[in-house]
Amino acid sequence: MLDVLFSHSYYYKLDPKQWSNQNPYPPLGTLFAASLLRKNNYSVGLFDTNLKDGPESIEKDLLTLQPKFLVLYDDGFNYLTKMCLTNMRDAAFKMIGIGKKQGCVVVVNSSDATDHYQKYLDQGADFVIQGEGDQTLLELIDGLQKNNDISNLKGLIFLSENKTIVNPKREVLRELDTLPLPAWDLVDMASYKEVWKKSGKPFTLNMATTRGCPFKCNWCAKPIYGNRYNSHSPKYVVEHLKVLKETYDVKRFWMCDDIFGLKPNWVQEFNRILKREQLSISYYIQSRVDLLLKDDTINALAESGLEEVWVGAESGSQKILDAMDKGITVEQIKEATKRLRKRGIRVSFFIQYGYLGETQEDIQKTIDMIKDLCPDNLGISVSYPLPGTKFYNKVKEELNIKSNWTDSDDLAMLFQGTYNSRYYKTLHRYTHKEYRKSQALKNLKSFVQNPFTLFAQSRLRSMSLYLYYVLSAWFYKFQLKSIQMSDGK
Repeated sequence: MLDVLFSHSYYYKLDPKQWSNQNPYPPLGTLFAASLLRKNNYSVGLFDTNLKDGPESIEKDLLTLQPKFLVLYDDGFNYLTKMCLTNMRDAAFKMIGIGKKQGCVVVVNSSDATDHYQKYLDQGADFVIQGEGDQTLLELIDGLQKNNDISNLKGLIFLSENKTIVNPKREVLRELDTLPLPAWDLVDMASYKEVWKKSGKPFTLNMATTRGCPFKCNWCAKPIYGNRYNSHSPKYVVEHLKVLKETYDVKRFWMCDDIFGLKPNWVQEFNRILKREQLSISYYIQSRVDLLLKDDTINALAESGLEEVWVGAESGSQKILDAMDKGITVEQIKEATKRLRKRGIRVSFFIQYGYLGETQEDIQKTIDMIKDLCPDNLGISVSYPLPGTKFYNKVKEELNIKSNWTDSDDLAMLFQGTYNSRYYKTLHRYTHKEYRKSQALKNLKSFVQNPFTLFAQSRLRSMSLYLYYVLSAWFYKFQLKSIQMSDGK
């Protein structure tokens, strides 16, 4: 009989856009929590939903392992879990029902459960842990095992005599190095490697060096780690990387922090320790353009193996960036892109359409910025209101019955924006075609200037599709105008 069976509620196969990428990452946050409980002498197992077909398959594990506790502990480092996708919520509800049927005490910790705890309690969950859950979970299991009073446990939400008890939130963990390394051995790593092999990309594992984000972009939700920013030491991170490289023969990593290397001199020290340990890796990160422009940060990142950086460019309109409380300028986006390229680092943009007050002029500025800077990759979304944000409070009166996307490719407008959902979905396609057209033209010019240079297959394909991108962009531009006319805008 197992003490605790860990699981989570993100299923790649229930999110077609993400599953089509064939780049799944193990549930890192879940593995941290499992490792902490195991360190405290509890037997733990993992039902990893990532590669499963659906929630019904957990029943077999419950029957075989007979755990006393079923803990649905979502990976708070996976930004998709912040979006509270209804496909995943429905899966969690089914797992709660199956767990209760098998006699388990069911505990849930996730962004969605933190925001909508009553829904989870109504589905049969015994306890919801709000926010960062590692320590609260350990104290909860300890208390239940020893029949201690857990009614005042910080971070805990539960039902008592048909009343919902919401205890005060727990302070976030500051000394992250006190956590044991994640329980990677619970993961079926061979299955992950097999999926990555199909994608044609080198096998990559996810790594977190920090928790939280201190910046206050007013649309960004932080239900798990909050507005605080705490960091593992560079020494801890390098030791973690060494273990993963030696155990799983992995050399490429996704640093899944909200912001990588914010702490002064952290990146420089990380680079020095990697060199001292003669540890060669490649990795990619998320960051902010203003941070990248500080001191010798870009040089240290390049030397330490940075391959690609995703930045929240969001918009080419300074008016929209200011409305978002983004705290960056369009000029900083341009300068950071230029400097990163100079050091051979790929630059990718997150773009967001549909923010309050966005006009056709703002949209055109964004498209012009993309065409001018021609990032190496592009992720486009529409503004998405999440509970607890300033943006959500601005639009909550306009929210429809549908208040969450079904999956990450939904892209529905959940509030009354300047244009409707059909317009923004078409704009998404139009922007991609304009972007690809600019990429192809850039590659063509480079080829004409240096015809005897060896070009990558992807660049040759881009050039060959130039006419297709031109015609597609024209088609979607025509559609956008038709939608505007039909809506009287």
